[in-house]
Amino acid sequence: MDRPRLIEVLKEGYSLKTFWADLSAGLIVGVVAIPLAVAFAIASGVTPDKGLLTAVVAGFLISALGGSNVQIGGPTGAFIVIVYGILTKFGPEGLIMATLMAGIILLILGYAKLGTVIQFIPYPVIVGFTAGIALIILSSQINDFLGLGLAKVPADFLDKWTLYLTNLNQTNFWAVGLSVGTIVVIVLINKINRLIPAALVALLTGTLLVLFFRLPVETIGSRFGEISGSIPLPQIPAIGLSHLQELLLPAFSIAMLAGIESLLSAVVADGQTGYKHNSNQELVGQGFANVASALFGGLPATGAIARTATNIKSGGKTPVAGLIHAVFLLFVLLFLSPLAGMIPLAVLAGILATVSYNMSEHTTFVELTRGPRGDMFVLVATFLLTVLVDLTVAIPVGILFALLFFLSKASRSASVTMYKDELRDAPEEMDPFGLTKVTLPAGVEVFEVEGPFFFGAAERFKEALALDDASAKVRILRFRRVPSIDASGVLVLKELLKAARVRGTYLLFASVSAEVTVTLEKTGFVTQLGKENFLHDLLGALDRALVLMGHSEPTLADRLRRGGSQINLIGSEPIEVIRAAGQAFPLAEPMRTALVRSMVEREVMAGTAMGRGLAFPHPRNPLPGHHDQEFVSVAYLSQPLVWGAPDGLPVKAVFFLVSTSVQTHLKTLSSLAKYSKESEFQGLLDRKATGEELASWIEARP
Repeated sequence: MDRPRLIEVLKEGYSLKTFWADLSAGLIVGVVAIPLAVAFAIASGVTPDKGLLTAVVAGFLISALGGSNVQIGGPTGAFIVIVYGILTKFGPEGLIMATLMAGIILLILGYAKLGTVIQFIPYPVIVGFTAGIALIILSSQINDFLGLGLAKVPADFLDKWTLYLTNLNQTNFWAVGLSVGTIVVIVLINKINRLIPAALVALLTGTLLVLFFRLPVETIGSRFGEISGSIPLPQIPAIGLSHLQELLLPAFSIAMLAGIESLLSAVVADGQTGYKHNSNQELVGQGFANVASALFGGLPATGAIARTATNIKSGGKTPVAGLIHAVFLLFVLLFLSPLAGMIPLAVLAGILATVSYNMSEHTTFVELTRGPRGDMFVLVATFLLTVLVDLTVAIPVGILFALLFFLSKASRSASVTMYKDELRDAPEEMDPFGLTKVTLPAGVEVFEVEGPFFFGAAERFKEALALDDASAKVRILRFRRVPSIDASGVLVLKELLKAARVRGTYLLFASVSAEVTVTLEKTGFVTQLGKENFLHDLLGALDRALVLMGHSEPTLADRLRRGGSQINLIGSEPIEVIRAAGQAFPLAEPMRTALVRSMVEREVMAGTAMGRGLAFPHPRNPLPGHHDQEFVSVAYLSQPLVWGAPDGLPVKAVFFLVSTSVQTHLKTLSSLAKYSKESEFQGLLDRKATGEELASWIEARP
């Protein structure tokens, strides 16, 4: 059942010991979240209180309604780019509406149980846009990092860097020192102990240095004025229908980002805790969180990997830790917001520089560039589109490129192999006895089809299956390795059937999967071809082919009548018995001599005694194409021989099996083995019944 993990935890029993662990972890995560929430808000183009407000509202609901035990939600760096772009184009009302729409999209995805589908977004796309976002975040902080004091920075990446480079002479080296110092402090603390909130320590240190030494750098207060710590009333902004249509794509991008990042964070948390998150419920929690954040004028939110990891390392056990983290941030928002005006922007720039570096995944990026060309192209294209065009374009286009490369690869993997005369399912060196070998009758072709039969490979299949052999009377399509088929594939089969009927060629299908069969039934193809022409396996299809060509496979009784019986055959060893019996085989020379030689070769490889006083010699190579000459000849030994049977009984009767294929031999052997267990059949053998008597007894069986 999809329901919030918090409810499940409380129903399972929530102890005081667990509460103390969650309380400690929640307070630590709350401390870690303060500088990040403030920095993300300012980088996105809004006031710091909006970041804290988002962490409070969305963070609380993500923990209360989500599907993970330890997920911590709030604003993240991934949204900076898209939020800044929406603010620039549509203003605060547009951002609120886009966030609200994104929340609704996430709710739809969650309630439609599409939580697992969103995880199918290709990894190169995720790495590409994540690296692109990291670069854009870093670029957005250069103004404050260098203390350039630029009042307005363009949104376009290239225009932004052009402006930076032309104003390098305005660099404030006090700001540069603070930014670099912030990075150094964070790196050193993380090396010492990752449980220490490095970003908060750096923020407090930098702020105190500026206040104590009165350093000439810009602060939050000097740029934004006094920061409000009040909680606004929820409201829906009035926005026109035309703007709603324009906001649909940004909203979709926010939803995809929120879904992807939250599920990635949940997966990472699962690996660290051993719990299994509910992806559908997680999307529902994210949906309600973004709707609520928008109503209160906040930012988009999602599960934050770094804060979730901090929660786990700090001992957080249940969603209660996330609730405590949100309540702590509410206290900070209500009572400590005015102090935020003292924070230097250069310190926040240093914090975001470390965030962008950590989220860039530069090592993975380089590794993917060394992989398959398709992955490399998707990675680089998504990265460049994110940086140079727009994130709302990069994600769908990246997915499209990945899909096209996948379809191209899938179509290349599709293949059709045509067999005449003989078919083997295993190389001869792996199958020396030819157990997987099938002898094909003259006029029968078998096409082994492999791969999904879909539009990307339809033309390839159409060319490979084209009718060009006038001698082919029956064509068997073996579909055992075809997992699926679409409308384009069905159309190819219908065209093939039409061409086959024009040329008088029969079409048969073997080993068709249940999924493909359902599709062929729904599209009417099974009715067109006839259900009797869909066979369970290749052997059944070959039997059907013989019937269609006017042949009928001889029954076991027919074979016994043709082979007859030999009474009191003399021989001192199995090879001698085989050679003696071969003289009476109902075959003309030189086929008889070749057959006896093949039987001797087979017997030398391995004995054919089966127990119950019986042996079943057969040729190593069948008689391909000689269905009218198949036979079973029974020979009774004048003196039973020790033949090496598993039960140790001496062999008293020998059945010589001659078939057109290994498979036909196995069917004959199976029937004889079944009959040999019956006392009546053994009685017939004891009194040395003729082939005709054995055949009549078999025909009388039900």
